[in-house]
Amino acid sequence: MPEKKHGKKSSAIVVGAGIVGLATARALSLRGYKVTIIERSEHAVGASVRNFGMIWPVGQPSGVLYDRAIRSKMIWKEIAGETGFWYEESGSLHLAYHKDEWKVLQELEEVFNKEGRGVKLVSAAGVHEISKDVVNPVNLLGGLFSNTEMIIDPREAIGLLPSWLREKHGTDFIWGRNVTAVETGKVFIGKESFEADIICICSGADFESLYPEKFSQLSIIKCKLQMMRFKNPAKDNRIGASLCGGLSLVHYESFKAASSLSALKERYRQELPDYIDNGIHVMVSQNGNGELTVGDSHHYGTTFSPFDEAKINQLIMDYLKTFAKTDHWQLLQSWHGIYPKMTNGSTEVFLQADEGVFILNGVGGAGMTLSFGLAEEIIGRL
Repeated sequence: MPEKKHGKKSSAIVVGAGIVGLATARALSLRGYKVTIIERSEHAVGASVRNFGMIWPVGQPSGVLYDRAIRSKMIWKEIAGETGFWYEESGSLHLAYHKDEWKVLQELEEVFNKEGRGVKLVSAAGVHEISKDVVNPVNLLGGLFSNTEMIIDPREAIGLLPSWLREKHGTDFIWGRNVTAVETGKVFIGKESFEADIICICSGADFESLYPEKFSQLSIIKCKLQMMRFKNPAKDNRIGASLCGGLSLVHYESFKAASSLSALKERYRQELPDYIDNGIHVMVSQNGNGELTVGDSHHYGTTFSPFDEAKINQLIMDYLKTFAKTDHWQLLQSWHGIYPKMTNGSTEVFLQADEGVFILNGVGGAGMTLSFGLAEEIIGRL
């Protein structure tokens, strides 16, 4: 608990109102800080609202990260219960259409169940019971169902979190103002300054504005992904569990527990080089309105073209059709997101930039899954 100065509550400023910044503000408030969040946009518009909305423990390796994901899921549920935003504990369904994919799923079931995870192999018939007949039955061998995954609509949830923080924790927000400099105990917006005992910089993919010399010393890069959202006009359009094709097996760290995964990845390199080269794996989540979010690709660099590639979206759709019935789906939106990613195997960045000034970043594509738990852990150590 922070010390009170002259009878006043200790203060904190968080720079950035994406999920990492919002989670950090919550954690600081629980530790007794009076928090102000400063966000350069009028509302969150970055990676935090440009994702699947998946709270995805199944993709996290056992230990710290898996436990962190489960804790984050609990927090999401608590907040949803207080704010009323939609969520669904849909679980996830990883599908196999080839013997090597099925072998990987069999190995994962054995490993994950030894670790105490809630997974089970299901037959082709079992897949159709879970997925409400949206899965393509041709050559389907079965799937691995995990019951730990949850879906929210990130646009709705991230939109409601600020008012919840304000009402429950007394968090103040300064919107549409860009922090131009930070020093111990003070942030600057042009010539205007704001003081706080602790400052946390949660700037996402912006490495250039604040403490660029610190970021330049990190093994951190940016990742651009392309995604789409669809409407299915069918009357009964729920898909059950979130769906994942075989390519997702070579994307998530936790699946490296399968000994045959390297052989599967080598087959993909030979047969699906465009997918491997563009970092494409294909997943589907569904929000409360029945809209379907589909993606995604992964391209790494520091500066990206603002123009999305039709070829990438077509590759995603072509692969999607191998495991989902999409004939009547109608495209609503397409977009890209950019998030920070560590290149040295680290799962986050937490460093002290100045006395009382901290940078929290680098959670990669798992911000929705890990941020609440991570922020609790880190702020608890201050």
